[in-house]
Amino acid sequence: MASFDVSTPQAGTATCMNTPSSQPNARGPIGIVAALHEEINELLTLLSDARCVHIGSRDFWTGQLDGRAVVVVLSRVGKVAAASTTAVLITQFNVRAVVFAGVAGALTPGVAVGDVVVSGELLQHDVDASPLFPRWEIPLTGMARFPADAALADGLLNSAGAVLADPHALLGPDVMRDFGIAAPQVHYGLIVSGDRFVCTSAESAVLRTALPDALAVEMEGAAVAQVCHEWGVPFAAIRTISDRADDAASVDFAQFIAQVDSRYSVAILRKWLSTTNGGLTTY
Repeated sequence: MASFDVSTPQAGTATCMNTPSSQPNARGPIGIVAALHEEINELLTLLSDARCVHIGSRDFWTGQLDGRAVVVVLSRVGKVAAASTTAVLITQFNVRAVVFAGVAGALTPGVAVGDVVVSGELLQHDVDASPLFPRWEIPLTGMARFPADAALADGLLNSAGAVLADPHALLGPDVMRDFGIAAPQVHYGLIVSGDRFVCTSAESAVLRTALPDALAVEMEGAAVAQVCHEWGVPFAAIRTISDRADDAASVDFAQFIAQVDSRYSVAILRKWLSTTNGGLTTY
């Protein structure tokens, strides 16, 4: 295999200056991103002092969520859409951290519909520049797996556990019955992303064989993780499991998002923001 230099190229004696926008802002707002309208609608109703800033076909909503400065934005679906949205979020709003919330399909047998997965690592399962670079490695970064920020992920993990401790109060028995949710659990680990909606047993089996520690699959998170890594901005994702990413993945997504995912996301985010500044005091 060919060897490539992944270090930063040097141009003679010239130096590269960091601009203020490329430095994480410890006092900046928190960026909250989702891919679908239904995933942010309830959040937007809860914002106080809300103001919309339109940049590059995106509406960035600034305001206060339970006294915390936030920027809420719809990225749309897919890696490029999510990555470009995140770059604007970082450079134009100088956010201190980014959280991506939404749905995902389960890969590991122990992860069920109605569970929540918090990212420990994120990987783009459809990246393959071999033989020039190892499979899944993002060329010229030397990385395939992008770690979530440990403190941020831990705060979301604890908040999700507290919220899911009483699912009947949050969802109601009818919703739990309709979607086959019994005792929802919180998981922490690898989330994989790709520009394909995985909805067949064959595709799921391929991913499980190749990446046996992957808990869930979706279409945005790992691209956002890469952007945040390159800018030095803390990132983590929370994903509500809507299906098993197999031939039975025919759930009514709009209904699931409205009745399960959005309730989970709002409750978890509000719980997280209410505890120790959301785990962001170290930044």
